[in-house]
Amino acid sequence: MGEKVTIRDVAKYAGVSPAAVSYVLNGVNKVSDETKQRILKAVKELNYEPNLTAVSLSKKKSNIIAVMFPLINDSLATIFKDNHYYSEMISGIEYVMRKHGYDLLISGANNPTECMKWIQKRNVDGLLFLGVFPNRLYKEMKALSTPVVLVDTYEKYERDFHHITVNDENGGYIATKHLLDLGHHAIGFVAHHLTDSPIDKKRFSGYERALREAGMQTCKEHIFEAQDSSFENGYKLGKELLRHPTRMTALFASSDTLALGIMKALQEGGKRIPDDYSIVGFDDLTFSSYSSPSLTTVRQDVFNKGVVAATAIIQAIESHATTLQHINLSVELIVRNSTAEKK
Repeated sequence: MGEKVTIRDVAKYAGVSPAAVSYVLNGVNKVSDETKQRILKAVKELNYEPNLTAVSLSKKKSNIIAVMFPLINDSLATIFKDNHYYSEMISGIEYVMRKHGYDLLISGANNPTECMKWIQKRNVDGLLFLGVFPNRLYKEMKALSTPVVLVDTYEKYERDFHHITVNDENGGYIATKHLLDLGHHAIGFVAHHLTDSPIDKKRFSGYERALREAGMQTCKEHIFEAQDSSFENGYKLGKELLRHPTRMTALFASSDTLALGIMKALQEGGKRIPDDYSIVGFDDLTFSSYSSPSLTTVRQDVFNKGVVAATAIIQAIESHATTLQHINLSVELIVRNSTAEKK
C-alpha cells in the first residue's frame, strides 16, 4: 500500500498552493473557476481523501450526529440484543442521515457528568436522546449550544428541547377498548416499569380511561410489571400466569416483545390464543405480523419515528431555528389473529 496522499501532494500536482486546495475543499470562493477545476481534477486523479478531522475543525462542523441511550448495567448490549424497537428506530434515523450526508455515532449515558464530558470531547453537530435520562442531565444540556432532540420523553424538561413522542395515552385507550368491545371484562395490563416509566404511565392512563368509560374499575391484581422490554421477561411473566391462574381473559402488553413472550409461555402451558386469552401488544414491530397467531397491536410506525427524529435534528442543525419542534405522532390499532370475542 502506498503512502497516503496529502493536501500538499494535490497542490503540487495541480501547480497551486496548499491554501488554494483548502479553499476549494472547504467551499471558500477565493480561486478562479479554472484553478478550481484543475484542483478537483488533481483530487480525482490522485484519489485524495480529505482528513475528516481536519475538515471538521476548519469548518467547525463534523457532519456527525450522536444518538444517546440510557445505559443498562453500563452497557448498550441489552438494548440492542433484547429490544428490536430500538433497532427499527435506528434504521429510520440512519436512512435519513445517510441521505443528508451525516454519519451516526451511538453511545450510552447514565452518569450526567460523564455524559457531558463525552459530548464536549466529541465534535458532534447534534444530539438525539432516545429514552429517559436523569433529570440533572436535561438541566445541564440546556447550557449546550449543540442542537438536541428528545425522543420518548415526558419529563419536566421536555419543553426546553425539540422532542418527538407518540400518542401513548390514546394507544393504551384503543387497545383496551378493542378488548372491551370483544366482550372481555377482566383485562390485564403489562408494563415494563410502571413506577418509573413515563411512557408506561401514559399507556396505563389510556387503559384506565377505557375501563372507566365502560363503568369498570382498575383491579390491582390485573396489573403487572415485567421490569424490562424483552421476550424473556414476557415469557417469565407468562409462566407466572400459568402458575397463578386468574379470571383474566385478555391482556394488553406495553410492547410487542413482551406480548410475544407471554404468548409463547401460555401456548407452551396448553393455553390457546385467542380462545383462552386475547392479547394486544404495542409498537407493530416487523416480526409481530409473522407470529402464530399474528399479533394484534397498536401501531406507532417505529421506523417513521426514527425518520421524523432524524429530520428534526438535521433541520435544527442546518436552519439554526430558535423555535422548538414538539411533534406528537398518531397511533392506530392493527387487528390480527391474537384477539377474538370472549366465549
